Amino acid sequence: MIGALCKGRPGLATDVDFSVYLITDRFQAQGRPLVDVVTAALDGGVRAVQLREKDLGSREMYQLAMELRELTCQFGAKLFINDRIDIAMAVGADGVHLGVGSIPVVEARRLAGANLLIGYSSHSSEDARMAEADGADFVTFGPVYQTPSKAPYGAPLGVLALNKVCQSLTIPVFALGGVKPANVSQVLLSGAAGIALISAIIGAADPKNETVSLLKMIEEHATNT
Repeated sequence: MIGALCKGRPGLATDVDFSVYLITDRFQAQGRPLVDVVTAALDGGVRAVQLREKDLGSREMYQLAMELRELTCQFGAKLFINDRIDIAMAVGADGVHLGVGSIPVVEARRLAGANLLIGYSSHSSEDARMAEADGADFVTFGPVYQTPSKAPYGAPLGVLALNKVCQSLTIPVFALGGVKPANVSQVLLSGAAGIALISAIIGAADPKNETVSLLKMIEEHATNT
Protein backbone atom coordinates (compact mmCIF):
# COMPACT_ATOMS: atom_id res chain seq x y z
CA MET A 1 0.00 0.00 0.00
CA ILE A 2 1.61 3.24 -1.18
CA GLY A 3 0.39 5.34 1.74
CA ALA A 4 2.10 3.09 4.25
CA LEU A 5 5.39 3.57 2.40
CA CYS A 6 5.34 7.36 2.23
CA LYS A 7 8.48 8.59 3.89
CA GLY A 8 7.07 12.11 4.17
CA ARG A 9 3.61 11.04 5.26
CA PRO A 10 2.24 12.72 8.39
CA GLY A 11 2.07 10.71 11.60
CA LEU A 12 -1.18 9.33 12.89
CA ALA A 13 -4.29 9.33 10.74
CA THR A 14 -6.13 10.91 13.66
CA ASP A 15 -4.33 14.24 13.19
CA VAL A 16 -6.36 17.05 11.64
CA ASP A 17 -3.27 19.20 11.36
CA PHE A 18 -4.05 21.45 8.40
CA SER A 19 -5.70 24.83 7.95
CA VAL A 20 -6.33 24.81 4.19
CA TYR A 21 -8.37 21.94 2.77
CA LEU A 22 -8.03 21.93 -1.01
CA ILE A 23 -10.85 20.28 -2.96
CA THR A 24 -10.16 19.37 -6.57
CA ASP A 25 -12.21 20.20 -9.65
CA ARG A 26 -10.26 19.72 -12.84
CA PHE A 27 -12.88 21.68 -14.80
CA GLN A 28 -11.81 24.82 -12.94
CA ALA A 29 -8.11 24.33 -13.65
CA GLN A 30 -8.08 26.74 -16.63
CA GLY A 31 -7.14 23.96 -19.06
CA ARG A 32 -4.09 22.91 -17.03
CA PRO A 33 -3.51 19.30 -15.92
CA LEU A 34 -5.03 18.86 -12.46
CA VAL A 35 -1.87 17.19 -11.17
CA ASP A 36 0.17 20.26 -12.14
CA VAL A 37 -2.20 22.60 -10.29
CA VAL A 38 -2.21 20.41 -7.18
CA THR A 39 1.59 20.22 -7.31
CA ALA A 40 1.80 24.02 -7.32
CA ALA A 41 -0.60 24.24 -4.38
CA LEU A 42 1.37 21.67 -2.41
CA ASP A 43 4.58 23.56 -3.21
CA GLY A 44 2.86 26.64 -1.79
CA GLY A 45 2.08 24.89 1.48
CA VAL A 46 -1.24 23.04 1.14
CA ARG A 47 -1.15 19.99 3.40
CA ALA A 48 -4.55 18.41 2.73
CA VAL A 49 -6.12 17.59 -0.63
CA GLN A 50 -9.53 16.08 -1.27
CA LEU A 51 -9.83 14.31 -4.61
CA ARG A 52 -13.37 15.10 -5.74
CA GLU A 53 -14.00 14.28 -9.39
CA LYS A 54 -17.49 12.83 -9.30
CA ASP A 55 -17.83 12.16 -13.01
CA LEU A 56 -14.89 9.76 -13.20
CA GLY A 57 -15.39 6.02 -13.36
CA SER A 58 -13.85 3.74 -10.77
CA ARG A 59 -10.70 2.90 -12.73
CA GLU A 60 -10.01 6.51 -13.71
CA MET A 61 -10.62 7.65 -10.16
CA TYR A 62 -8.29 4.98 -8.80
CA GLN A 63 -5.52 5.91 -11.22
CA LEU A 64 -5.80 9.62 -10.40
CA ALA A 65 -5.89 8.80 -6.70
CA MET A 66 -2.67 6.82 -7.10
CA GLU A 67 -1.01 9.80 -8.77
CA LEU A 68 -2.12 12.17 -6.04
CA ARG A 69 -1.13 9.72 -3.30
CA GLU A 70 2.42 9.64 -4.61
CA LEU A 71 2.41 13.42 -5.00
CA THR A 72 1.06 14.16 -1.52
CA CYS A 73 3.58 11.75 -0.08
CA GLN A 74 6.38 13.79 -1.61
CA PHE A 75 5.13 16.91 0.20
CA GLY A 76 4.16 15.25 3.49
CA ALA A 77 0.52 16.12 2.86
CA LYS A 78 -2.71 14.28 3.53
CA LEU A 79 -4.92 12.86 0.80
CA PHE A 80 -8.68 12.43 1.13
CA ILE A 81 -10.92 10.67 -1.37
CA ASN A 82 -14.43 11.96 -1.84
CA ASP A 83 -17.10 9.34 -1.12
CA ARG A 84 -15.10 6.27 -2.24
CA ILE A 85 -13.89 4.54 0.90
CA ASP A 86 -12.80 1.56 -1.22
CA ILE A 87 -10.45 3.70 -3.31
CA ALA A 88 -9.22 5.56 -0.22
CA MET A 89 -8.22 2.27 1.39
CA ALA A 90 -6.80 0.85 -1.85
CA VAL A 91 -4.35 3.71 -2.42
CA GLY A 92 -3.45 4.23 1.23
CA ALA A 93 -5.10 7.64 1.48
CA ASP A 94 -5.26 9.40 4.83
CA GLY A 95 -9.00 9.82 4.79
CA VAL A 96 -12.36 9.79 3.09
CA HIS A 97 -14.82 12.65 2.73
CA LEU A 98 -18.52 11.89 2.97
CA GLY A 99 -21.76 13.75 2.38
CA VAL A 100 -25.49 13.31 2.53
CA GLY A 101 -25.44 10.89 -0.42
CA SER A 102 -22.59 8.76 0.92
CA ILE A 103 -22.64 5.74 3.17
CA PRO A 104 -23.36 6.81 6.77
CA VAL A 105 -20.42 8.09 8.78
CA VAL A 106 -20.98 5.41 11.40
CA GLU A 107 -20.65 2.67 8.75
CA ALA A 108 -17.54 4.26 7.28
CA ARG A 109 -16.01 4.32 10.73
CA ARG A 110 -16.92 0.67 11.24
CA LEU A 111 -15.22 -0.26 7.96
CA ALA A 112 -12.14 1.91 8.36
CA GLY A 113 -11.66 1.75 12.10
CA ALA A 114 -8.98 4.22 13.13
CA ASN A 115 -7.11 3.83 9.85
CA LEU A 116 -8.81 6.71 8.04
CA LEU A 117 -9.77 10.24 8.92
CA ILE A 118 -13.41 10.94 8.09
CA GLY A 119 -14.55 14.34 6.92
CA TYR A 120 -18.19 15.23 6.34
CA SER A 121 -19.89 17.93 4.26
CA SER A 122 -22.49 19.55 6.49
CA HIS A 123 -25.08 22.13 5.48
CA SER A 124 -26.82 22.66 8.80
CA SER A 125 -25.93 22.59 12.48
CA GLU A 126 -28.05 19.46 12.89
CA ASP A 127 -26.20 17.31 10.39
CA ALA A 128 -22.85 18.67 11.59
CA ARG A 129 -23.63 17.55 15.14
CA MET A 130 -24.85 14.17 13.87
CA ALA A 131 -21.65 13.67 11.89
CA GLU A 132 -19.58 14.33 15.00
CA ALA A 133 -21.71 11.94 17.06
CA ASP A 134 -21.31 9.25 14.40
CA GLY A 135 -17.53 9.46 14.37
CA ALA A 136 -16.46 12.16 11.89
CA ASP A 137 -13.08 13.75 12.62
CA PHE A 138 -13.98 17.11 11.07
CA VAL A 139 -16.69 18.76 9.01
CA THR A 140 -16.87 21.31 6.27
CA PHE A 141 -19.75 23.74 6.70
CA GLY A 142 -21.38 25.77 4.00
CA PRO A 143 -21.97 27.37 1.72
CA VAL A 144 -20.96 30.29 3.89
CA TYR A 145 -20.97 32.71 0.95
CA GLN A 146 -22.51 32.66 -2.50
CA THR A 147 -20.72 30.34 -4.89
CA PRO A 148 -21.88 28.60 -8.09
CA SER A 149 -20.49 25.19 -7.09
CA LYS A 150 -22.66 25.12 -3.94
CA ALA A 151 -25.82 26.68 -5.38
CA PRO A 152 -27.70 23.33 -5.26
CA TYR A 153 -27.43 23.43 -1.46
CA GLY A 154 -29.46 26.61 -1.20
CA ALA A 155 -28.80 30.17 -0.12
CA PRO A 156 -25.56 31.06 1.68
CA LEU A 157 -25.70 30.20 5.38
CA GLY A 158 -23.56 33.12 6.51
CA VAL A 159 -20.98 33.63 9.22
CA LEU A 160 -23.49 33.67 12.07
CA ALA A 161 -24.54 30.11 11.24
CA LEU A 162 -20.87 29.18 10.90
CA ASN A 163 -20.16 30.58 14.35
CA LYS A 164 -23.07 28.63 15.84
CA VAL A 165 -21.75 25.36 14.41
CA CYS A 166 -18.20 26.06 15.52
CA GLN A 167 -19.41 26.69 19.07
CA SER A 168 -21.53 23.54 19.18
CA LEU A 169 -18.90 21.05 17.95
CA THR A 170 -15.68 19.82 19.49
CA ILE A 171 -14.21 18.62 16.17
CA PRO A 172 -12.70 21.08 13.67
CA VAL A 173 -15.01 22.98 11.32
CA PHE A 174 -13.76 24.19 7.94
CA ALA A 175 -15.61 27.04 6.27
CA LEU A 176 -16.65 26.18 2.71
CA GLY A 177 -18.33 28.04 -0.11
CA GLY A 178 -17.19 31.34 -1.57
CA VAL A 179 -14.17 31.55 0.73
CA LYS A 180 -11.49 33.83 -0.74
CA PRO A 181 -8.77 36.19 0.51
CA ALA A 182 -11.25 39.02 1.14
CA ASN A 183 -13.23 37.02 3.72
CA VAL A 184 -10.69 34.62 5.26
CA SER A 185 -10.36 36.72 8.41
CA GLN A 186 -14.14 36.85 8.80
CA VAL A 187 -14.59 33.07 8.77
CA LEU A 188 -11.66 32.56 11.13
CA LEU A 189 -13.12 35.11 13.56
CA SER A 190 -16.32 33.05 13.44
CA GLY A 191 -14.42 30.13 14.95
CA ALA A 192 -13.52 28.04 11.92
CA ALA A 193 -10.43 25.88 12.28
CA GLY A 194 -9.57 26.57 8.67
CA ILE A 195 -10.90 27.01 5.17
CA ALA A 196 -12.00 24.56 2.49
CA LEU A 197 -11.94 25.81 -1.07
CA ILE A 198 -11.83 24.93 -4.73
CA SER A 199 -11.74 27.83 -7.18
CA ALA A 200 -9.63 30.23 -5.11
CA ILE A 201 -6.66 27.90 -5.68
CA ILE A 202 -7.62 25.51 -8.50
CA GLY A 203 -8.75 28.39 -10.71
CA ALA A 204 -6.02 30.84 -9.70
CA ALA A 205 -3.57 32.08 -12.32
CA ASP A 206 -0.77 31.17 -9.91
CA PRO A 207 -1.94 28.43 -7.51
CA LYS A 208 1.33 28.42 -5.58
CA ASN A 209 1.35 32.15 -4.83
CA GLU A 210 -2.37 32.09 -4.00
CA THR A 211 -1.74 29.31 -1.50
CA VAL A 212 1.18 31.15 0.06
CA SER A 213 -0.98 34.26 0.42
CA LEU A 214 -3.87 32.38 2.05
CA LEU A 215 -1.61 30.60 4.51
CA LYS A 216 0.04 33.90 5.42
CA MET A 217 -3.38 35.38 6.22
CA ILE A 218 -4.22 32.41 8.42
CA GLU A 219 -0.87 32.66 10.21
CA GLU A 220 -1.31 36.39 10.79
CA HIS A 221 -4.79 35.82 12.17
CA ALA A 222 -3.46 33.23 14.61
CA THR A 223 -0.69 35.59 15.70
CA ASN A 224 -3.09 38.49 16.29
CA THR A 225 -5.80 36.61 18.22
